[in-house]
Amino acid sequence: MKYMEPIQEIDPAIGAHGMWKAHLRDAIENGTSEFQPNVVATDNNCAFGKWLHGDISPELKNSKTYPTIVQYHATFHKEAAKILQLALIGEKDEAEKKMSALSEFAAISSSLTSTMVEWKKSLE
Repeated sequence: MKYMEPIQEIDPAIGAHGMWKAHLRDAIENGTSEFQPNVVATDNNCAFGKWLHGDISPELKNSKTYPTIVQYHATFHKEAAKILQLALIGEKDEAEKKMSALSEFAAISSSLTSTMVEWKKSLE
């Protein structure tokens, strides 16, 4: 089986997950989104999640960083879904609070990104 190279998956994933801040801010502002919270909540619908749970090589899956990435990625999606749900029901203030610099979403987003960067560096 041919596996995707980590750099082909990690770099785009960092950018894509960073874009979620913009998607969520738009949803908070407009009260609408092309995304559904129940879909966002699952961590295997995005390209990175599909790779992480499927097309990843056994060597990477057995790396010591893999379980941390999986955990951070799943938590990121759950937090994004909570914010999106609040935005879609018009709870703007609560959604904004869950996106603040001291929020769980900000912390997990930062942890996910920094761990993906470290993981990529360890593989180069």
